[in-house]
Amino acid sequence: MLARIISAGRTDVGRKRDSNQDHFLIADLNKSMLVHSTSLNLEAQSRMYGMSHGKLFMVADGMGGHVGGSRASKLAIDLLINQLLNSMHWFFQFDTNSSNAEEREKGFIDDLQRMMQQTHQAIEDESSGTEFKGMGTTLTMAYVIWPWMYVVHAGDSRCYLLRGDHLQQLTHDHTVTQQLIESGVSAEQAAKSRWSNVLYNALGAGGDSVKADIQKVQLQPGDQILLCSDGLNRHVPDDEIRQMLLTEVEPQEACRSLIELANFRGGQDNVTVIVAKLLEPDPNQPRTRVAAEVTLERLLGDITGYHPRENPVRDTDEIRTPDTIEFNK
Repeated sequence: MLARIISAGRTDVGRKRDSNQDHFLIADLNKSMLVHSTSLNLEAQSRMYGMSHGKLFMVADGMGGHVGGSRASKLAIDLLINQLLNSMHWFFQFDTNSSNAEEREKGFIDDLQRMMQQTHQAIEDESSGTEFKGMGTTLTMAYVIWPWMYVVHAGDSRCYLLRGDHLQQLTHDHTVTQQLIESGVSAEQAAKSRWSNVLYNALGAGGDSVKADIQKVQLQPGDQILLCSDGLNRHVPDDEIRQMLLTEVEPQEACRSLIELANFRGGQDNVTVIVAKLLEPDPNQPRTRVAAEVTLERLLGDITGYHPRENPVRDTDEIRTPDTIEFNK
């Protein structure tokens, strides 16, 4: 059955900073065709779109001064978008029954690691010998290809999954604080360390390389996904994040309420939040399947009056619209 992902994002400068170095992105990914010239009843330079192939969420928290941090986080998102859209694996929807599914998925994950490293190097090159020297950024990305979500992460921004009333942090903070806690130091002692907020893994920031954490999560109807910069979780503990997601019906309101709470608690840093809800299947939605190419074919048919496929759509076909994914029932 079909269901929609509804989502929203919001960023705020906070109460103590005079500039916002965070950036975020929410995007649908779909095939498109740009018409340059045609005898059909279409305007030149018009673009037609096929079905949605996935949903993309990104949060980047920059560092390196007012201008440098913002530049690094924006550059990271820009560079990754350009690489992702030109990846041979990007629009591939993994068929677990395919004979080479495991090999193709490995290629996709290897591509993600390579893209993160290339983005890291590009930020380093951009900052070398300039006023932006040392600039860097965190990057947390979630890519949903139903029923899977691929989470790519470097730094201390976070990705959470709420299932039922259980909130799980999917990402691992790449901070000295977290290393100290894992070595047996209490959270209170770790927070007092002069190095507590230092990142040991990020894009740019003078590092030799970046090692992105990549994990695959199977989603379910009713799940909620939250991405945030550390300006949220340094003021709002996980239990309160969970309560807010359970309380607020609309993602836009959840983002607003979480940011307001972080600012009420002090707003020491920029704060960025993305919330996405996977709605329950709608029984009134069609349960048929048809490829994106057929969708475009029908669009052209409506314009030209020529419909080469007059046969009814079979139950084994699938119709998808932008911002729509399929739930297998």
